[in-house]
Amino acid sequence: QVQLVESGGGLVQAGGSLRLSCAASGGMFSRYTMGWFRQAPGKEREFVAAISWQGGIDYADSVKGRFTISRDNGKNTVYLQMNSLKPEDTAVYYCAADRSYSAVISPLPATYDYWGQGTQVSVSS
Repeated sequence: QVQLVESGGGLVQAGGSLRLSCAASGGMFSRYTMGWFRQAPGKEREFVAAISWQGGIDYADSVKGRFTISRDNGKNTVYLQMNSLKPEDTAVYYCAADRSYSAVISPLPATYDYWGQGTQVSVSS
């Protein structure tokens, strides 16, 4: 069973930065597409960014130019560097893994097989 554990969330002022980490265990991390999603109170879970097993990357339009996703297969870890944070980035951020071995990155939560517990990111104005 794959386990995903997020860390790095917290409270930051607008314009600040945070780096989220997601450590994976129990599976073939290097073959998974890894994604980050977020969910704000009263809203649906939304796609933030993903990186495929081949190194392809996709971002939501709302975070392009501000967030950077990366992975370290040797450490079974995926990262999300978040810069120029805005109050509207406030949400619980979830790490997810897609084991389908597809070359296509999906922004749909239903595509992902494994999920972490989430880490809270709060951005004050």
